[in-house]
Amino acid sequence: MESDYPVSKKTRLDDAMDSEMEEVPSSASGVNPNLHWTQWQILDSILPTGGFAHSYGLEATMQSRIVNNQEDLRSFVIQVMENTGSLLLPFVYCASKSPDAATWVKLDQLLEATLTNEVGRKASTSQGSALLRVAASVFTEIQALQDLRQAFLGSKTVSFHHAPIFGLICGLVGFDGETAQRAYMFVTMRDVISAATRLNLIGPLAASVLQHQIAPDAERMVQKWRDRDVADASQTAPLLDALQGCHAYMFSRLFCS
Repeated sequence: MESDYPVSKKTRLDDAMDSEMEEVPSSASGVNPNLHWTQWQILDSILPTGGFAHSYGLEATMQSRIVNNQEDLRSFVIQVMENTGSLLLPFVYCASKSPDAATWVKLDQLLEATLTNEVGRKASTSQGSALLRVAASVFTEIQALQDLRQAFLGSKTVSFHHAPIFGLICGLVGFDGETAQRAYMFVTMRDVISAATRLNLIGPLAASVLQHQIAPDAERMVQKWRDRDVADASQTAPLLDALQGCHAYMFSRLFCS
């Protein structure tokens, strides 16, 4: 898929990203210790990326009486992670493996064409835009993030979908492909369980217990769906996708999606 964005500017952005990767100082082990703190902060729930405003379809699923208790919630979270692994991990992986502007634009445009759920599509672009804005503001030492946002802000060429943005940022801060994919799965699991807590489906302590219990399921999903090309991305939970699409029609709601 060809981008309408000027090639010359994309080339400058790609050069800036390459420069960022080359100029980061390293320790004797070859790893910049400061990057660890940046990597951990990306996964911190205090980072204001807007994930708290989305339930990944859980609210609509509860109102449809499909999720009624903690056991139903456990099944729901696992299905969400399965669908995340099959559909979105390829975009995270490809973006983290090649964290440059040209690759990111193509991945973003492809995901825009892939997502058929309007509610899910809007949630993805909302979270992606917020993540890039926060990352560019917080990680000021990575000039490429600021350049990318300034170059494409207001552009109709891209939609800023969350998965490619997340992968791009992970690649720029030094995550390897497997860690970036595992991190994305962790963020998804964390946010769904957090939404369940806000919906009073589960208490904070029980939520922490649940997150620990299903961690092996999350790892199994990562191993099952890791390192795939975007051509292999697929939807595994069409019912949940349809329920999330009904979110906009609910009379009252706490979350945006």
